[in-house]
Amino acid sequence: MALQCGIIGLPNAGKSTIFNALTAAQVPAESYPFCTIDPNTGVVAVPDSRLDQVAAIFKSPKITPTVVEFVDIAGLVRGASKGEGLGNKFLGRIREVEALVHVVRCFEDPDVTHVEGSLDPLRDAELVTTELLLKDLETAGRRHQRVQKGARTGDKEAAKEALIWDRVLEGLDQGRTVRSLDLDENQLEPVKRLDLLTEKPVLYVANVDEEEIQRSDRADDIKALFALAESEGNLCIRLCGRLEHELSLLDQAEQLEFIEGYGLPEPGLDKLVHAAYRLLGYQTFFTGGPVEARAWTVAVGATAQEAAGQVHTDMARGFIKAEVYPLEVLTRLGSEQAVRDAGLARQEGKGYLVQDGDVIFFKFNV
Repeated sequence: MALQCGIIGLPNAGKSTIFNALTAAQVPAESYPFCTIDPNTGVVAVPDSRLDQVAAIFKSPKITPTVVEFVDIAGLVRGASKGEGLGNKFLGRIREVEALVHVVRCFEDPDVTHVEGSLDPLRDAELVTTELLLKDLETAGRRHQRVQKGARTGDKEAAKEALIWDRVLEGLDQGRTVRSLDLDENQLEPVKRLDLLTEKPVLYVANVDEEEIQRSDRADDIKALFALAESEGNLCIRLCGRLEHELSLLDQAEQLEFIEGYGLPEPGLDKLVHAAYRLLGYQTFFTGGPVEARAWTVAVGATAQEAAGQVHTDMARGFIKAEVYPLEVLTRLGSEQAVRDAGLARQEGKGYLVQDGDVIFFKFNV
């Protein structure tokens, strides 16, 4: 399972700078709108020190982390929902990704033009969200009209769906994202089929300057952005895109010195990737052996059989059982055999709910 995130925001918010840092790519990051004409895609390994522990225990010569795919999407402007700028093309690209990383400019720089003429993070975030809302209103409105026609002919399923779209359109009219409407599973089923833009989870990235990133508290405009994210059921983090890009150009030893010099607990990009995982409700399990140690991504609440299917479809089809080694126990005792000898290796069936950090061996027969 590869998580795909689209990086969005106003022009000159720092999207391409952050993308460059994430992927160590050299995408143009000039100080004018629409520099990123074609969506750029990069695959990023998810940082997880636990994978190194698994590799050390099993003496695995090959290490394969789980990954996140980031798509750098050109900046949206006012009127994007009506085709202004490059709106239609890129709103369509947003529809294809699983989650949105919304970069919001929170830094002053006289050399980098602000398309709105002044710095106001909350206004900028709401401007982009409004364009997504307007596009969703258009998309949902068309679907509503179609199901209403069916309802008028006596189609009971269409009548039920029309009620769902009544609620969605009412919320969108009020400026509420689809994600914030608390629709139940049955109501979400027809909504998800349309890939509505504001139904996608959002990670707001407050792109701050060097001074703000070192503060233990947050400036008032940053607090307002965090509050907005919370009200929508989304997440928000701070990072300094400029510093992260500089950091990405250093070797590991220099990176550690750089991070310590700025008093940062971890690289901001690690924080970004981990926050994206939390937002989508993902977790990691591991497999290990003499050939490879590997991290795998599954949703929280995934069963052992579903996890087996991530490794290979045959494993899910012919699933017999899962032998589970909690990583903490495996690390403490030092080997697979020691865990077995201590009676701490668990034999689990297909309905076992995988826990974050489980090391699993799947037994199957096809």
